Amino acid sequence: MPELPEVETVANGVDARVRGQRITAVWTSGKPQTFKSPESEIVETLTGARIEGVRRVGKSIVMDLGRGSRNSKKQIPFEDDRKKDKGTTAQFLVHLGMTGRLLVSQADVPLPLHTHAVLSLGDGREVRFVDPRRFGRLSVVTSDSGYEGPGAEPTTISVEEFSKLFKGRKLAIKAALLNQSILHGVGNIYADESLFRAGIRPRKQAGKLTRAELSKLHGALQQVLAHAIKLGGSSVSDYVDADGIRGFFQLEHKVYGRAGDVCLDCGSGLKKIVVGGRTTVYCTQCQH
Repeated sequence: MPELPEVETVANGVDARVRGQRITAVWTSGKPQTFKSPESEIVETLTGARIEGVRRVGKSIVMDLGRGSRNSKKQIPFEDDRKKDKGTTAQFLVHLGMTGRLLVSQADVPLPLHTHAVLSLGDGREVRFVDPRRFGRLSVVTSDSGYEGPGAEPTTISVEEFSKLFKGRKLAIKAALLNQSILHGVGNIYADESLFRAGIRPRKQAGKLTRAELSKLHGALQQVLAHAIKLGGSSVSDYVDADGIRGFFQLEHKVYGRAGDVCLDCGSGLKKIVVGGRTTVYCTQCQH
């Protein structure tokens, strides 16, 4: 499943290509598993809207919508027939699931199999959501504050606030990192990689980590995420960016997916365990 760096890469790529475009028409596939909001609501909300920007919140891609004129630099509040409060905004939310792709294509490029939504743009291009396994989800949100996600943002949180998140928690630190209501966006790959770089065993109780350990984990997590974003994420399954290009951070993995191999730092064998229902790989010598 795409995690924070992969979702960030896709969101940034789509934003660079479609910001300011008007959505002229919307097609949906009718596959019920794909849609969290009714398809009619998605079509109504998106059709005619201007794309003010595309960003990541947690593991979701958020397309901010407005009704301003194409040449206007000022975002005009989004209004529809269901809610006309001043300042109301609307967002189109895309969760990629396990195999979802959000691609920007020319309209004359044949639609890939398993395409479930097509946003036709004013310049003739299309934004396409493709998802063979249909674990991804599409929805719209209309509110005063907009979509903010369930947990804290790991790329910008301070070390003080990061440390407070785990105070008194009996969860294993690996499970705590994966809990999206605590810290959103982090998944199996980047939890394993960050814990390795911080030298912390994944089963260690989160609430018993020292301030020094939490500070080290905070730094390791932010460094890993930043480096992974720079390399376009990790392509370990179906993940590609907005142009259909694979990422490169999988070449930097120290532990994830390397169970049974030797540690690149100390030469010891890497061990595989299960923490919080998720396969976890760590080094018995480098992590304490």
